[in-house]
Amino acid sequence: MTTRGAGLVARQEIRTRLRTGRWKTLLAVWFVIVNGLGLLFRFALEAGGTSDFGSEGVPMFGGVLLGVLVLTLLVTPALSGQSINGDRERGTLAALQVTRLTPGDIALGKFAAAWGTGLLTLLLTLPCVLWPVLEGAVGAGRAAVVLAVMALLIGVVCAVSLAWSALVARSVTSVLLSYVTVFALLVGTPLLFLIGLPLTAEHRRSGTYEDTVDHSERVWWLLAPNPVVVLADAAPRLPKRRIVVDDQVYERAPESDPLGDISREVRDARRGPYNISSSGEPDGASVWPYGLLFDLALGAGALRLTAARLRTPLYRVPRGVRVA
Repeated sequence: MTTRGAGLVARQEIRTRLRTGRWKTLLAVWFVIVNGLGLLFRFALEAGGTSDFGSEGVPMFGGVLLGVLVLTLLVTPALSGQSINGDRERGTLAALQVTRLTPGDIALGKFAAAWGTGLLTLLLTLPCVLWPVLEGAVGAGRAAVVLAVMALLIGVVCAVSLAWSALVARSVTSVLLSYVTVFALLVGTPLLFLIGLPLTAEHRRSGTYEDTVDHSERVWWLLAPNPVVVLADAAPRLPKRRIVVDDQVYERAPESDPLGDISREVRDARRGPYNISSSGEPDGASVWPYGLLFDLALGAGALRLTAARLRTPLYRVPRGVRVA
């Protein structure tokens, strides 16, 4: 596998996508919808008056980022879910496989093109994401960390979708399986956690009194791979703000912080019922390193599997699929 070979494949993929005008239209629609929803969310926060001491930037930043993450992960499978089997159906994949390009070059090039398109969709959301940063409600460091984590998560979904495209003969099936994988990460992990709580609970009886204690510290790892959990827990903590009330100066963390609220919940789940932080701060018991490591390992394994499926000669051709 060479950088030059992967670059050639990536440039070819990007040129092929840009030849069709629909990509430009879709990106324009994406820009208008996402930033429009972010603007409406900001107006709703200002009209509702639910922000902490008049600062709408913190809840806007967390809410918009969580929404952008879910929407981006739902769009990402369409970027690479039919990249390989689509070329195989059209008979154009063999033209790459008979060149000096290695299977790794083809896999990495197609992954780079899909990931680059995914990063472009993330870039188009920056106006509403960076608004709270420009007004000083959120630090630039926090924004940089969460955007970097989002970029990695987009890459993981691109790699998994590419692997399904290499494994399954039909592009419709591979895209569907890619969405199933995203659904399993976003919704399946919390469901497994909720199912695991009663299965690992402790039932205590003292005379006629019976009590049940949920040991979330035994099943917290089921939440770790969830992209929302990874993003929220990886976000640096917001510094306490100086508030003046009746000539008295107080320091307190913002009350409306969606990312911080999720982080506290998952870290308390890891600590368990007997070790919950009494200060309310989510320090220690981090969950995101385990979740991000799992997701990155999943993406790396998917890329390796994709390269393996592109090796030639091909001894078995799926029924109804052309070679050239």
